[in-house]
Amino acid sequence: MIVSETPKRSNIRWLQAFVLLYAMAVLPFGVASAQEQTKESGAREPDVEYVPTPQHVVNLMLELVNVKKTDLLYDLGCGDGRIVITAAKKYGCKALGVDIDPARVRESLANVKAANLENLVTIEQKDIFELDLSEADVVTLYLLPELNVRLIPQLEMMKPGSRVVSYDFDMLGVEPDAVVTISDRLDGEYKIYLWRVPLNKVAPLSTVSTYVSHSVRFGEAGRFLAIAAAAAVLAGFFWCLR
Repeated sequence: MIVSETPKRSNIRWLQAFVLLYAMAVLPFGVASAQEQTKESGAREPDVEYVPTPQHVVNLMLELVNVKKTDLLYDLGCGDGRIVITAAKKYGCKALGVDIDPARVRESLANVKAANLENLVTIEQKDIFELDLSEADVVTLYLLPELNVRLIPQLEMMKPGSRVVSYDFDMLGVEPDAVVTISDRLDGEYKIYLWRVPLNKVAPLSTVSTYVSHSVRFGEAGRFLAIAAAAAVLAGFFWCLR
């Protein structure tokens, strides 16, 4: 037996759908506007939302990049400091964690102190895109692909033989030296990318940057389409009220 919804219940469903689509379409503009206001005030917003790298992934990243005691490791966007702490504790190397978020810096400093690794690990509040990476032997990343691309000029200043490792995200225009795909019940399937300096670039940086820029603009166009969809749903809602 087919049971049809009552007009009242159907109207509620339409209204719920509209609210959801409206939120998806309009709220990102509000967030972007708030970030622009923060930028104008002189503050610097983090480029990505903080998501910690699972500890077992940290271990695999450091194994893949073959960390040595003589290495100087930089973690760009260090979060709670788990990568630099693990590297120093397990391999005895010196490590620098950098984050622009003062809350993450405070958390990292507290964790380094609790681990009694202040002689090996340094935490600094800095913009990763203003860092000199020429002294780093290893750089670890858990950023978005477009941010990895922005780092290419800095990564190219690293010494020959230096290594770069990234969790989940590749580097458009640069061929990785190794890609490890791992599947487990906890995190599903994920990849770890390894590059060695000099980087094996397969596309000019200008071309890659243009592609990334177009992708960002396409994302903004997608929000306009979402607004149009929300308007269509609203029109349908009012039609149901007749």
